[in-house]
Amino acid sequence: MFFRKKSQKIEEISSPAAKEISPLDKLRSSIEEAQLPQDVSDAALREIEKLEKTDPAVAEYSVGHNYIDFILSLPWNISTQYKLELSRAQSILDARHFGLSQVKQRILEFLAAKTLCGKAKQNILVVDDEEIARSNMEHVLKKDGYNCRTAVNGLDAIRVLAEDDIDLVLTDLKMDQMDGLELMQQINRVSPEIPVIMITGFATVSSAVEALRKGAAHYLGKPINLDELRNTVREVLQKKLFVEMGRGPILCFTGPPGTGKTSVGRAIAEALQRQFVRVSLAGLRDEAELRGHRRTYVGALPGRIISEMKRVGVNNPVFMLDEIDKIGQDFRGDPASVLLEVLDPEQNVRFTDHYLEIPFDLSRVMFIATANDLSRIPGPLLDRMERIEFSGYTDREKQQIAKQFIVPRQLKAAGLSRSMIHFSDEAIARVISEYTRESGLRNLEREIADICRKIALLCLESKCPEESVEIDTETVTNLLGPRKFYRDVAEGGPQTGIATGLVWAETGGEIISVETAMMPGAGKLILTGSLGEVLQESAQAVLSFIRSRTGEFKVLDTFFQESDIHIHFPSGGIPKDGPSAGIAIFAALLSLLTGRPARRNVALSGEMTLSGRILPVSGIREKVLAAKRAGVIRVLLPMANREEVEALASDVTEGIEISLIGMAPEVVDLVLVGKSYILPL
Repeated sequence: MFFRKKSQKIEEISSPAAKEISPLDKLRSSIEEAQLPQDVSDAALREIEKLEKTDPAVAEYSVGHNYIDFILSLPWNISTQYKLELSRAQSILDARHFGLSQVKQRILEFLAAKTLCGKAKQNILVVDDEEIARSNMEHVLKKDGYNCRTAVNGLDAIRVLAEDDIDLVLTDLKMDQMDGLELMQQINRVSPEIPVIMITGFATVSSAVEALRKGAAHYLGKPINLDELRNTVREVLQKKLFVEMGRGPILCFTGPPGTGKTSVGRAIAEALQRQFVRVSLAGLRDEAELRGHRRTYVGALPGRIISEMKRVGVNNPVFMLDEIDKIGQDFRGDPASVLLEVLDPEQNVRFTDHYLEIPFDLSRVMFIATANDLSRIPGPLLDRMERIEFSGYTDREKQQIAKQFIVPRQLKAAGLSRSMIHFSDEAIARVISEYTRESGLRNLEREIADICRKIALLCLESKCPEESVEIDTETVTNLLGPRKFYRDVAEGGPQTGIATGLVWAETGGEIISVETAMMPGAGKLILTGSLGEVLQESAQAVLSFIRSRTGEFKVLDTFFQESDIHIHFPSGGIPKDGPSAGIAIFAALLSLLTGRPARRNVALSGEMTLSGRILPVSGIREKVLAAKRAGVIRVLLPMANREEVEALASDVTEGIEISLIGMAPEVVDLVLVGKSYILPL
């Protein structure tokens, strides 16, 4: 009895019905169910054929198995379904960020264009040599709200395509002069974005397969079921419209640190109802980190771009490439060259990862790059992006942001109640003016967080009263100690040989002092302060200009033969370069040579030519804000920047006088103290 049962059990296990499905069969069925693109499905099936001939014990088997699993895990056809609502997007952007009107305007313009694109009537071209079939389809589609054009054969259809913007083509298969397949091939070659639905009375499986393989979006047989025609047209056009609306711009947010570039990217993703991905590129040196390793290497992995697409599970996220200007480069390749393909709308349709080895469509991804200094980004890469500048915040904007966002966030982080602790406007203003000096908000948030932590410690030590506490200016000083920044420019009196300049750095606008000295010598020009080539050449050009006009400026002709001149920029450990300091060097040198002190509370920015013309400079808003932070009362800017100056908001220019200059001699009486300088006739 025992042996019979045992043999019966063995018999049942060995029967075909009891056989388990092999892992490769499971993979094959998974590929069929996934509805992958044709080229992806073919590549996966080829890999399975290799695995069938490979011993499962060897390492290549597990590598191939993992590769197929990775293909199946990618979102080839999975997109976030969203509905564009302009009012909702605007409310989200306003709620998350104060100010940044230019950035918000750009995002809303993008949404408005996509919304109108979705509401526009779509054009359909019906191609059929039978007049009855052609008119019936035209009548039905017009009733559904589409604009229709008709053509009697393929040649006539090509003429219509050249005249009008067509969104969909319905074509018969058998026609004179040019049949449907030839027409479809012509459309795919000239306008591959136009889908084609094939219609024929000779519908067979082989003809349908051939039409779909050659690029047809759908296949219908005659006589046409009108309901089926309506549904098919609607599905194809909705899919095409979704793809077109999903194609996003490639933006580059540039500006000083702490101005909200990353957080605006998150708000955009929320406004668009899409997933958000952030990848930091700072210090990235290996090209394979972005594009992946080839599977021939042991331990090969896909690149970070494809890996993040797998993680979020959709093919249309908002993808932020943070700190793109800090990419490194060494013997392992140039990662910036990979981004040339990723950020080019004409190329990222078929982005190829070395590990995947199959083109992946990145055209639906909305890429956003962030950078502090655009000069570090290669020109071809910068050309592929649309730049949006994040300028520094004014003191008024900082105060509003601190009240609405920073103070509540830091009170909560310190375990304090907003009803118990209240910051006065004067206290926040003191923190801004005396404990921070920046374009962004990071140091402001650190100082407010420091105040909140100190208050939390006092509360634990039972030194905090139970009633509501007002944080005033005196409390700020007691908690944070002596002020960290002084308005030395405004508080210092006029000095001979020292002028105040305005420059732009990756941290925003900055105030610099140009110091000059003269000593007995043999006519040497000494430049110190870690200066770049452009700045050194500016100093030499300014000196030559003054020497060429000694009589006009009342300077001795022999001053340079008998003396050495030293021009110094303080903070010598910080590299300096750029074309903005020429006019400041001129004011400092002329002050030294004429003995007339220069006003420290007057700041200058502009490049000067050898003939004395003042050339335009960039970063006007940042420089004016830096001047305000330092207590400057007057700013001299090039006349060529008039339009930018007139476009500045009132809170940027409030409390400061801006003078526009076109030639160097106009600077003298505005900066130097003493005897009036009369311009030559």
